[in-house]
Amino acid sequence: MTAQASSHVDVVVAGGGNAALCAALAARARGATVAVLERAPQHMRGGNSRHTRNLRCAHDAPHAYVTGVYTEEEFLDDLLGVTGHATNHDLARLLVRESATVPDWMAAQGVRWQPPLAGTLALHRTNLFFLGGGKALLNTYYARAERLGVWIRYETAVTDLLLDGRRLEGVRLADGTVLRARAAVIATGGFEADLGWLAEYWGPAAHNFLVRGTPYNDGAMLRLLLRCGARCAGDPREFHGVAIDARAPKYDGGIVTRVDAIPFGIVVNRLGHRFYDEGEQLWPKRYAIWGKLIAQQPDQIAFVVLDARAIRRFIPPLFPPITAPSLVELAGQLEAQFGVDRQALVRTIEEFNRAAAHNTRIVPDVLDGACTRNLDPPKSNWALPVATPPFFAFPLRPGVTFTYMGVAVDAAARVLRQDGVPFHNLYAAGEIMAGNILTRGYLAGIGMTIGTVFGRIAGTHAAAHA
Repeated sequence: MTAQASSHVDVVVAGGGNAALCAALAARARGATVAVLERAPQHMRGGNSRHTRNLRCAHDAPHAYVTGVYTEEEFLDDLLGVTGHATNHDLARLLVRESATVPDWMAAQGVRWQPPLAGTLALHRTNLFFLGGGKALLNTYYARAERLGVWIRYETAVTDLLLDGRRLEGVRLADGTVLRARAAVIATGGFEADLGWLAEYWGPAAHNFLVRGTPYNDGAMLRLLLRCGARCAGDPREFHGVAIDARAPKYDGGIVTRVDAIPFGIVVNRLGHRFYDEGEQLWPKRYAIWGKLIAQQPDQIAFVVLDARAIRRFIPPLFPPITAPSLVELAGQLEAQFGVDRQALVRTIEEFNRAAAHNTRIVPDVLDGACTRNLDPPKSNWALPVATPPFFAFPLRPGVTFTYMGVAVDAAARVLRQDGVPFHNLYAAGEIMAGNILTRGYLAGIGMTIGTVFGRIAGTHAAAHA
């Protein structure tokens, strides 16, 4: 029996991205009637998952789509490294263990794989790329859900949770109707699209941020859960934030606006000063900190500067670079267009070039030790002088993908109340609970892993209430 046009379902799923669809498919596979309530219109469905390309998973052997072994131990070590061990260790271990089962489950839903993309993000050993990217992945999931009889409603927002103590009785929709349910899974993302909410923690600077993903992730369901007594997890100032082109749109620019040039050049702020080690670590372990670093700079803008030897070492972003035949002329363009301190920028590049003058070659895929000498901040790897014309620059803004503050959950993905006791039949999956695991830092592809693993867990347990 399907849930079509019913006022009662076994499992209601709020959200329409990867975590939501994984929850819906898992619940439906166990015989539950399921309704997916996607707030966006159909052509915008899928939340931030539309802009993804891959997910990270442990595996014991290479195959056609990964080039080597990536053990659960190494995955966990990588996660603990980027978070500084500030994570829910039980949930982190659960995530890593379950990640090994994800590829077969996804393939059973119809997902197909493709060889990894080349470029700065060297993920060929650790991550699987889904054929056609995130939008194709979602199309596959939606088609599968429709074939299985999942009821999908677009432009449908949940505005209230009908609770009787710890037990959910149903949800109220924006049009005032009530949908009764035996369980609910909330998978509606973070609150990054509400820049006013971010400004509570970042001040007015937040209004200079760009939101890389969907404008529908405004935290409305997160506010509702917290108002209903859910325990908060994660740091409200932390987010997955990358360096994106400052010319990108305010919302939904997507992955094509990301600039992966940073390891091969130098990054300066509007004052013309460097402010962080561009070669600190391999890019998949550092690319998601640069949004926050730029957010801390004057006027929340920065610039990556490159020369002719570096310009072809990364996937070209959507917007073309600013180009000049000399560094002085490039600095002049940045001054005219963005108010950069031209003289300070030229001095910074000259100082950097002296500190890197002993390096003649770099090896991009490893920590090659080609570092600067007597420079603060240093560049620890891939430090070649910026000296071969022509010269290039990309203006950068913080591109917030998703926020890390969400709701606390247990190993069954049940939402915890403030007293630590879980709601009986209320679950959360995806970015809205990612703060249990990601307190800071990021590993490329782990957001999709969190959504897939905890979406399946939430859907499976929610179906048990049917």
